Amino acid sequence: MFSVLRDRAYRHLFTAQVIALVGTGLATVALGLLAYDIAGADAGSVLGTALAIKMLAYVVIAPAVGAVADRLPRRALMVGSDLTRAGVALMLPFVDQVWQVYVLIFLLQSASAAFTPTFQAVIPDVLPAERDYTQALSLSRLAYDLESLFSPALAAALLSLITYNWLFLGTMAGFLASAALVVSAALSKPVTATTPRSGSAYAKATAGTRLFFATPQLRALLALSLAVAAASAMVTVNSVVYVRDRLGHGAADVSLALGAYGAGSMVVALLLPRVLDRVPDRVVMLRGALLLTVVFVGLGAITAAGSGSWRWPGPGLLAVWAAFGAACSMVLTPTGRLIRRSAPPEERTSAFAAQFSLSHSCWLLTYPLAGWLGADAGLQAAVVALGTIALAAGLLAVRLWPAREPVAVEHDHTGLDAAHPHVAGAARVANGWRHSHDPLLDGLHAHR
Repeated sequence: MFSVLRDRAYRHLFTAQVIALVGTGLATVALGLLAYDIAGADAGSVLGTALAIKMLAYVVIAPAVGAVADRLPRRALMVGSDLTRAGVALMLPFVDQVWQVYVLIFLLQSASAAFTPTFQAVIPDVLPAERDYTQALSLSRLAYDLESLFSPALAAALLSLITYNWLFLGTMAGFLASAALVVSAALSKPVTATTPRSGSAYAKATAGTRLFFATPQLRALLALSLAVAAASAMVTVNSVVYVRDRLGHGAADVSLALGAYGAGSMVVALLLPRVLDRVPDRVVMLRGALLLTVVFVGLGAITAAGSGSWRWPGPGLLAVWAAFGAACSMVLTPTGRLIRRSAPPEERTSAFAAQFSLSHSCWLLTYPLAGWLGADAGLQAAVVALGTIALAAGLLAVRLWPAREPVAVEHDHTGLDAAHPHVAGAARVANGWRHSHDPLLDGLHAHR
């Protein structure tokens, strides 16, 4: 898997991603402490609102970026996003009002909503070979999981030496380093659009979303994202309740539970490149989604068992959390491959932006649902509700995703000159050009 790091451009981009993730993790810890300093006992409310603002920024800003991405240099867009995030991190230590936190969080997450889909769309061009790209997706999944384990530990170590305000400076340094690495990466020139985009600003902003709803595999991917959101919300929101309230253990064991989730995800991410060489994406992703329902059943049994002793509910919870992580990774890791195959190269940024926005819309639904049901109706009600959502979404994905993979279709193009990028390598025929490729939905291919 790590052989893909021999590519200099990808190595620089991957390092930029890792450094930025660590900086974000430090900022998350520092933000909680800042909220407590400003709001005291209301810090939870402040953080909850900040998370809601984060999700709203992701949902709204990512499609807007997709609308203009074809007119902006990708390097400049990513570097500008990193510099914006660095500037916000520099200002956070000086805020003393709650509304200032909200404004800066919106700016920070808006920049992330611009950076991430652009970064995701660049990688397929840097690593055009399918095997290399699959390895890159697994490395990206590992980076996210390791960051969730490493950043809190690093923050705890730093806080024993410095005050939390200095963590924001670490965040700023991370984003500046990320920007420098992006500048140093040699990026190929993106493929230009086959036909100029037309229509209103709204039509351009929703182009990626319309591509999702017009493509069977991507419609299934949206359902899969909802299934993953149901499981990850249960883990993220209610881990502390299970560990502290149901099992009666200390705060350190909350990290242990979250670590089990990350470990399950990492194991699958390490194994998937070889598996995907032999097994279609559809099989892996749908089985991962349906596995989530089985894991919810196990969680329901543990929840019904009550507090009990550590001998059974505790290890059982760790096993369930690890299984959740494994199943989610089976769905999330191949996602980039699916988008890459379903969207023409010039539409990839819009497609990744749509995936970024739509998937976070799912989390915007499941996160508060997990919290409200767990607090008001009990954990068992939350398990049943979110498990039902995961089951329904998994079954919907099975129905939406055709069992037969799309095959290359031979067709002709007329009215395109020999220099047009879409007909590179095509055969000359009487009326134009003839070639074959997987079905695409763009200005040159109106029907799928």
